[in-house]
Amino acid sequence: MAILLGVDTGGTFTDFVLYARGKIRIHKVLSTPEAPERAILQGIDELQLSAKVKAGEITIIHGSTVATNAALEGKGVRTAFITNKGFKDLLSIGRQTRRELYNLQPAAIEPPVASELCLEADCRTDAKGQSLQALSDKDLQRLVDAVIALKVDAVAINLLFSFLAPEDEQRIEAALRQQADSQLFISCSSYVLPEYKEYERGIATWLNAYLGPLVQSYLQRLQKAVAPSPLGVMQSSGGTIDAEQAGQRAVNLLLSGPAGGLAGANYLAKLTGRQDLLTFDMGGTSTDVAALSLTTDGGLQLTCEGKLGHYPISVPMVDMHTIGAGGGSLARVDLGGLLQVGPESAGATPGPACYGRGGLAATVTDANAVLGRLRPDNFLGGAMTLDLGAAESALDTIASPLSLSRLEAALGVIQLANEHMARALRVVSVERGFDPSDFQLCCFGGAGGLHVCALAATLNMNRAIVPVHGGVLSALGMLAAPRERQTSQAYLRPLPECTEEQLQRQLERLAQRGRGELQREGVTAAAIEQQPSLDLRYCGQSYTLNIPFVNIQQVGEDFHQLHQQRYGHRLNIAVELVNLRQRVFARSKGIELPTVATGTTAPCDTVALYSLGQTTIYQRQKLGAGQRIKGPALICETVSTTLIDNGWVAEVDPWGNLILARLSSASK
Repeated sequence: MAILLGVDTGGTFTDFVLYARGKIRIHKVLSTPEAPERAILQGIDELQLSAKVKAGEITIIHGSTVATNAALEGKGVRTAFITNKGFKDLLSIGRQTRRELYNLQPAAIEPPVASELCLEADCRTDAKGQSLQALSDKDLQRLVDAVIALKVDAVAINLLFSFLAPEDEQRIEAALRQQADSQLFISCSSYVLPEYKEYERGIATWLNAYLGPLVQSYLQRLQKAVAPSPLGVMQSSGGTIDAEQAGQRAVNLLLSGPAGGLAGANYLAKLTGRQDLLTFDMGGTSTDVAALSLTTDGGLQLTCEGKLGHYPISVPMVDMHTIGAGGGSLARVDLGGLLQVGPESAGATPGPACYGRGGLAATVTDANAVLGRLRPDNFLGGAMTLDLGAAESALDTIASPLSLSRLEAALGVIQLANEHMARALRVVSVERGFDPSDFQLCCFGGAGGLHVCALAATLNMNRAIVPVHGGVLSALGMLAAPRERQTSQAYLRPLPECTEEQLQRQLERLAQRGRGELQREGVTAAAIEQQPSLDLRYCGQSYTLNIPFVNIQQVGEDFHQLHQQRYGHRLNIAVELVNLRQRVFARSKGIELPTVATGTTAPCDTVALYSLGQTTIYQRQKLGAGQRIKGPALICETVSTTLIDNGWVAEVDPWGNLILARLSSASK
């Protein structure tokens, strides 16, 4: 039986989930952002897996933050951008939308690519894919010479209508590979994102080139360190890709870690039969929220309208909203005398003050420690002792200017962090026409369990779930995720003018491309499935809705119904097809969560906590299936702590998940 190891590199901790012979082991180590592979190898060594890794006996699935961090921090490689003559300012101009509508003097945003790195190709293709002006050999050589002279590490090639006619991009790429440095990373828009909207396609192509050498170098180092064990990487879409191929698709890894959390929540939802979840993944640096529903096809909800910082990300990614509120979020008093929490974070170094690594500023984790909600002698299962004195000193720097006691200041930090997360959860529910009370709140991440009851109450939700191993659910989700490719192709035309045969033929071409990549990873043809879909809109609209494709008659009516649900109306005008999409995947070999024995365990301690009163303390690994625990209570485990608030009751299900209910609704 295969041994699987899921590894999620976060801003503060690197999480490990080992699955072998039906059993699960979990582990955490502090991340090493300057060289993420160091923490991974440290964890493998501490789990005593080094010999098995060197023997090729372990399959590793990794969620990487290398692409995300480099994009957010602007630390990609020197990249040239090649586009058509007259369009060199394409990425700088963008969509000319203003982030701050009423700010007459907005801060200037640095162009993605400096003007001197933008090159123009003297060629042109029209909107039907016909060549208006061919790229001459002389102009091609001029481009190659210019790239060599610029001494760049990567090149992004984004020509108009390349999704219809990629030949000019392919000629430029071939010439560069023949004459330029063999280490030059080249990214073509016809490969990265063969869809219309030249700006969004250009940003995706540039990001892929800008981040590609960093991601490729990192994955090659990690591959070499764990060879001959196979290494897979989590994609933003919730499926995995072989590390060798992932090096060419850096832009598809921007939500690598968070996608693992949603894959884990999706697995849990299917296992327990719970239909609709609002999820929040609270780690050390940020919190990711999403709505997950099994009323569609049981898969993850994806979007092609995501954002990362200032940049639109039009490749398929899990539909989530991220805010800078995590356990390591810094608390401060601003110039107006108001308490602020986040988005700045203490990160892994120095981390929260209570970690004893030199941190002086107060964080959400320090506030939880001061309030007694984190047990200093039982953090990470006793592997790490919290410095409560350092946490108290950090909170005093907040309490004094606010004229509050230390405990009052700590509670204020928690309440403000909760409000930030509640606001984020409203973005993916209320702002999309959903009532949060129709969902169950599912928390994960190392800090999630401490805030789940308060968030659910704020949103008037009566049910919540704290998954077993919720502190490392992203790493667990990577083991349950399928191998997957998301392929797409622009195909702009009125839907009534399309025939079933045309669509099936084009969709099959996309499926063949995805199947070929999966088979090169070693997936058998019989194991591969596909899910076709279409991006549709009413004629004249700018944005699309993605509709699963069954047949041409059904897809049009499904579009009208989804438009009515999403926007409250449907129009009696023609529907236009914009993009064809094909999800090609092979299901995971499968993990099975072990069940826990039935029984009841007495609390291991009782303590009086500020704002909660007399609080019982339990060790989660000792709880039996069917046991009910009335709040207030703290449930401690190796990788996280769960707070059962006043007015809530928790029940342990057969797999060890905590099913939470407000007492007023516990009988429902």
